[in-house]
Amino acid sequence: MNDTYAPYDAYRRLGPACSSCGQPHADGQHLLPAVADRDEPAALAERRIATPEATPISSERLSADFIEAVLVKALLPDEGLRRRFLQAVGAGTARAAIGSLLPLGALEAMAQDKAPLEKKELKLGFIAITCATPLIMADPLGFYRRQGLSVQLNKTAGWALIRDKMLNKEHDASHFLSPMPLAISMGLGSVAQPMNVATIQNINGQAITLHVKHKDKRDPKSWKGFKFAVPFEYSMHNFLLRYYLAENGIDPDRDVQIRVTPPPEMVANLRAGNIDGFLGPDPFNQRAVYDEVGFIHLLSKEIWDGHPCCAFGVSEAFIQQNPNTFAALYRSVLEAAAMARDPKNRALIAKVISPAAYLNQPETVVEQVLTGKFADGLGAVKTVPDRADFDPVPWYSMAVWMLTQMKRWGYIKGDVNYKDIAEKVFLLTDAKKRMAELGQKTPDGGYRKFKVMGREFDPAKPGEYAASFAIKRL
Repeated sequence: MNDTYAPYDAYRRLGPACSSCGQPHADGQHLLPAVADRDEPAALAERRIATPEATPISSERLSADFIEAVLVKALLPDEGLRRRFLQAVGAGTARAAIGSLLPLGALEAMAQDKAPLEKKELKLGFIAITCATPLIMADPLGFYRRQGLSVQLNKTAGWALIRDKMLNKEHDASHFLSPMPLAISMGLGSVAQPMNVATIQNINGQAITLHVKHKDKRDPKSWKGFKFAVPFEYSMHNFLLRYYLAENGIDPDRDVQIRVTPPPEMVANLRAGNIDGFLGPDPFNQRAVYDEVGFIHLLSKEIWDGHPCCAFGVSEAFIQQNPNTFAALYRSVLEAAAMARDPKNRALIAKVISPAAYLNQPETVVEQVLTGKFADGLGAVKTVPDRADFDPVPWYSMAVWMLTQMKRWGYIKGDVNYKDIAEKVFLLTDAKKRMAELGQKTPDGGYRKFKVMGREFDPAKPGEYAASFAIKRL
């Protein structure tokens, strides 16, 4: 264990090193009887004057220890006072107390990662939906600039184009549907290229919206012959709609039609009668209500409360070639997500992401989505604070569930190594590291369990789960 600086050791001087032995005490004070209290244990006195073993230490850890030592020295400049304080409360309590006042982790992380950025000017793709809130708001609210980045947000028409621009390296990073990096990494629907989910952009935040002419058809069993829209095949929208239909006895491939439709075109298609409904992203569910052409049948959180939807993703090659830039980008998005999670910030966020450069939607529509106080199109005003949320943790179990649905509906042929794919594509370890550095709460484990329509998903048994459904394409 490194104790070069040892700011929480009551029996070590925190100051200039001795020119004779190189240890952290002043010249000529090898025995230091005046530095230690008279009741200092002999063993500690011996440790203080002993020559330490040469233990290898990384430059990053040395940098972090130095920063912490400087902060402690600034708070407790008098050696006697520091020593008495540490003797009274103990090293662990002292560290926690000081850490609660100063963001030690964030400062250490910035010192380590603020090496020269390999690339300062970045192009990020996004679809104009509230799922991309952290990625979008980080631009007008200055989160990217504070990390030394100049980001150009490129509004993109559809998910196939998002995929292609990432594959062609026209975009450095992107707003993704969370299943897309899994599909791209496996070569499903495109050439295979290693792609990663760095964070989940949003949880919940979707809905099943039906045309107003179907107000009397609230029972899904009456939906045979309906035409539905989803934004992309490899989307939570597609998987959640299929799950919901199948649980209600409707075969999504035989009893209804499911069409891929870019989100900005969903309301127009509903108005024109080309579709009967859609499971799509906001703000278009709320926009259909606002335009009086649709009503919200149910929120997606009623299918799976806490489900992931969109993600912030990058290619494996970008991470390898631009580690410092990636770290800065990661911090920007995580800090934006932390702000977005706080309900008191939602009205402000709605204001900054509604303009034409971003969502190009009426502010009242976006605010209804983000605050969770909204008209449902059936004459009621509902209050659902977690209608949309922005928990960034990319759980491996989320990825495994997505893979089970790809397997269930025939998108994946042959055997699937669920665990390996999930842990390669979803950067949970990196997310936890970056969150901890920023002083954000980090969860334990990697395979959190959850329920979908009341049924618990066990990520340890994905194959059995995929095969267990009555309606499937296995």
